[in-house]
Amino acid sequence: MNDSREVAGAILPGYPEPLWIQAVNLIRGEIEKGILKPGMRLAPERELCRQLGISRVTLRKALGRLVEEGVLSASHGRGWYVTQAVAKKEWPNSLESFSETAARMGLKPRSKVLTAQASPATIDEAEPLAIAPGAPLFRLERVRLLDGVPIALDLSCIPLALVPEVEKVDFRTRSFYSTLSAAGVEPVRADSTIEATKADDRAAEHLDVAPGDPLLVMHQVVLGAEQEPLFVSTIRYAGERYRLRTSFARS
Repeated sequence: MNDSREVAGAILPGYPEPLWIQAVNLIRGEIEKGILKPGMRLAPERELCRQLGISRVTLRKALGRLVEEGVLSASHGRGWYVTQAVAKKEWPNSLESFSETAARMGLKPRSKVLTAQASPATIDEAEPLAIAPGAPLFRLERVRLLDGVPIALDLSCIPLALVPEVEKVDFRTRSFYSTLSAAGVEPVRADSTIEATKADDRAAEHLDVAPGDPLLVMHQVVLGAEQEPLFVSTIRYAGERYRLRTSFARS
């Protein structure tokens, strides 16, 4: 679907919110209501300015914010498009790989590999893995994308002894969890800590957000059937594109 459609609503010059924020809210509201659907092209900028009663500078500031949020994408020379609704998806409270989550959601996963190499473990890295400092540790850092939208910056570290052939794997297309399974390594539980932070310049560049934008950081120690530590990971999620679903029971 790529037919353009008008954006309904009114921009109020005397309203406390800046005009570009009002434009962001109006366009986002049309998307959330399903009036503007994934893959649909917005009206040309000149027409949007007429519809909303704002300048092109104000409009582009609003559209830029929606691109940062992963709601819109820009196609050079063709206009602005509604992206797939990644931000509305929820992560479960079960342990599953990024690829498994994507398949369950009906989304296409992709990885951009930043680092995939072994080097000696530091003291801080060795402790949670119960290995000796200096033992070979494989580090895999990737930008994780769903339907082309960057969702997370994922760094996983695993003792090379558990998966001796791991440096030969092309993780642009291969799942880390399926690689572990093929080596006879089966994760069964992850102890996780989640905290909020701000994007530094490097994270902002890879996640297509602005420096200082909110991130959710998940630190995990992943355990095997005997409760032995298998690997550790630090995953930095773009705050606007990630929501964890969990549950609590009263004992």
